[in-house]
Amino acid sequence: MIMVDTDVMIDLFRGLPQAMVWFSSNHDEILLSRFVVMELLSGCRTKRELNAVQKTLRNVHTIWLRATHAEIAQEIFETHHLKNNIGIIDVFIGQTAVQEALPLYTFNHKHYKIIPNLQLVQPYKR
Repeated sequence: MIMVDTDVMIDLFRGLPQAMVWFSSNHDEILLSRFVVMELLSGCRTKRELNAVQKTLRNVHTIWLRATHAEIAQEIFETHHLKNNIGIIDVFIGQTAVQEALPLYTFNHKHYKIIPNLQLVQPYKR
């Protein structure tokens, strides 16, 4: 199982060729933080886009951040949001990957790199 960030999922929804090749050659199941799901849903501009996202997400495993890891996420946010400009949702997504002991497939290395014990993987070249 692999954990995928919002930016990678957006590339898949947009049909970016590199993302499609990566996705079709990847034999692991995708796991999404529920915060990624909410970001994807919030980015929908029409009912058609919303339906497409909902349909795709029916076939994807999702997980919530557990309370103990939410407390760690809060500590990370308190320490780093001013000096590193990390967003609340990014902290939650990153800490969910840490909680599950999975690398996070993303292109957003700038923000996530400050989260302890988080392994980051760039899935393909853009």
